Amino acid sequence: MTFTIVMLVCITIVIGIAGAFWLAISKGYEYKHTVDPHPDDVKEDHKDQQKE
Repeated sequence: MTFTIVMLVCITIVIGIAGAFWLAISKGYEYKHTVDPHPDDVKEDHKDQQKE
């Protein structure tokens, strides 16, 4: 009887942790990642605009 209860608690904890990982991973894939421009590229664009 005690062994069954311990196993059910362990399985519940493992399923809960797996669910938390799944939730975190799925939210990470849904997030729209953006990349800032490289500072050297911004300086070159600024220099090109001054020349024109």
